[in-house]
Amino acid sequence: MPDLHSLAKVLGVSFKNPALLIEALTHRSYLNEHREYTGSHNERLEFLGDAVLELATTDFLFKKFPANPEGDLTAYRAALVNTVSLAQSARTLALGDFLLLSKGESKDIGRARDAILADTFEAIIGAIYLDSGFTTAEAFIAHTLYNKIDAVIENHSYQDAKSHFQEVAQEKKSTTPSYRLIDEIGPDHERTFTIGVFLNDHEIAHGQGKSKQEAEQAAAQAALEKMSW
Repeated sequence: MPDLHSLAKVLGVSFKNPALLIEALTHRSYLNEHREYTGSHNERLEFLGDAVLELATTDFLFKKFPANPEGDLTAYRAALVNTVSLAQSARTLALGDFLLLSKGESKDIGRARDAILADTFEAIIGAIYLDSGFTTAEAFIAHTLYNKIDAVIENHSYQDAKSHFQEVAQEKKSTTPSYRLIDEIGPDHERTFTIGVFLNDHEIAHGQGKSKQEAEQAAAQAALEKMSW
């Protein structure tokens, strides 16, 4: 079992019911390998935590940006609570050291690992809410997420990469990026697309994805990084 006392100190929350914290850390795969385990996995807490997170961040953004339209607030919220952002916060808290996972899931990296960490982060919020109420859960969210909002706006991370690259390219180069299919491989049910992004017929970067839209986003992100935009 994870060291709950150490984790509670990291979270800055005291649990009256430690079983909730254990449940929040338990991935479904752990139950499949440990039939003797009588606890529950964290998906119900994740569901609850997602709702608490949405309400808390919506309230925060509504009050912080009183003059901004609904579209801006929605974009800011999406950037704060997306999988990458939540996984980053989970890593800052070292939640990965406390997870109860199957041996196979514990080897996951990249997007799969991010998804597990983000889901656990939401489950932690759900557990805090059940154990101590909304005020404590909101304080935890404020401590771990709200400090990102200035960087979200400064780095335009509330925009998808393609929109951001187009906006900056028009500002700096007075041109609109174009995207071209470079390659596609694999069977029809599992294609991988490679798409290049161009400025005035000059290829800036390329990206891959399971769909053309995903590959375009990857190409735009690569171009932003290459151009230091």
